[in-house]
Amino acid sequence: MKKLTDLKVRFVGAGNMATSLIGGLLKRGFMPSQITASDPGGHQRQVVTEKYGVQTFGDNNAHFGIPDVVILAVKPQIMKQVAMDIANSVIETNALVISIAAGIKIEHLEKWLSVDTAIVRTMPNTPALIGEGATGLFANSNVTKQQRHLTEGIMDSVGISHWVDEEFKIDVVTALSGSGPAYFFLFMEYMQKTAIELGLKPEVAAKLTEQTALGSAILAQRSADDITVLRQKVTSPNGTTEAALKSFESNNFEEVIKQALCAANERSIQLSKDFS
Repeated sequence: MKKLTDLKVRFVGAGNMATSLIGGLLKRGFMPSQITASDPGGHQRQVVTEKYGVQTFGDNNAHFGIPDVVILAVKPQIMKQVAMDIANSVIETNALVISIAAGIKIEHLEKWLSVDTAIVRTMPNTPALIGEGATGLFANSNVTKQQRHLTEGIMDSVGISHWVDEEFKIDVVTALSGSGPAYFFLFMEYMQKTAIELGLKPEVAAKLTEQTALGSAILAQRSADDITVLRQKVTSPNGTTEAALKSFESNNFEEVIKQALCAANERSIQLSKDFS
């Protein structure tokens, strides 16, 4: 089995998520010579080359060589065109294909590439841009155990990753962690806004909100207690926290969260149908 630092990785698309992965791989010990990327945008290619020292190309097929991994990092709307464009290169090199495009199912990629292609569908989220991402993974039957480990190594370079055993669960991952950062941003936005209305200066409200969210997440990660126990520990009887939580409960907060995730899940399912 090859080590991560022996791999040849080809990025098709060099946007934000691709560049975050390139940066993460370099931090893990990859050499720029192990990585190439293609993108139609000349300015974007220049940015990637100058920032990371990675060779870039305007033609998706020009940089293949014999890669171990091909990462499809293009918008879902153009994935069909791009996949069909590189199909012969993928088939000839027998490379593992990792897709980070939302809504594109394995069956679509198999149709556009080959049914024999080893394909992993992933659902990362935007905190991957700072190395704190959460990614769901699903593989077709052609992916070997070694290729699973390679995929984990690549996606873990920008956070954490977890496999799901059925593809429909990628839609659940999309609703939870894919869209999840926006839920927390909205909650933080309303907390900050209310604190300002109650008298805090905007910069103070912003800093306290951000640190509270960060500290709570880190505590949840590091504590042996689950989230329910942590919530109970910070909630003193007849205290301020209990007053706030009772207000949440009286407004059916749990149902609001449930409806939101279900709406995102249903939309993810519909997008997959649309892209087919």
